[in-house]
Amino acid sequence: MQSVVEEKSKIEIIGKRISVLKSDDLYSFVIVPSDANWKIYLLFAWLFLWTVSGVVVAANYFMLTNANLKLVLIMWLGFWVYFEFKIGKAFLFRRFGKEKIWIKGGKLFYWRDIAGRGKKLEFDKELIKDFELIQKNKKDFFASINESFWVIGGESIIFNYGAKPYRLGIQLPEEDAKELLRQMKHALRG
Repeated sequence: MQSVVEEKSKIEIIGKRISVLKSDDLYSFVIVPSDANWKIYLLFAWLFLWTVSGVVVAANYFMLTNANLKLVLIMWLGFWVYFEFKIGKAFLFRRFGKEKIWIKGGKLFYWRDIAGRGKKLEFDKELIKDFELIQKNKKDFFASINESFWVIGGESIIFNYGAKPYRLGIQLPEEDAKELLRQMKHALRG
């Protein structure tokens, strides 16, 4: 039984992070977020130290008597909570996440999976327009921030569905993104 499945489906690898499964009625693309474990460990260390620093600062709130200092501390804790959430989400995605794209039955499905959770999006292939690479400006400050390891961003491919743009392929090398785009366009035509 297993040999029948192997004959009808074929697995390819694009670059270091993308696997492609092709069968008669299904194209499946899985993009893992990183191939550098040492960066994940550094991100965890940052998250741990950021959490400890926030807890220490919050614990000192009750020792303060000056109302202005309490106000400054509350503002700092707002900043701290925002980045605690962003760093935590980035760590979870880098450690347990992946992007899953599959094309089946005239539809494209996209799922940014973090340990089995995440929103699955479904697109009718007839309504997908302008499937293309995102041109990255290496001199743009915000573009370089989006390419940082601690940010979930820097998508490589964009398409329009109705009037809304959708992006996928987080921080892919340009060659991998081009090949992924080529194969996705081929799968959508077929």
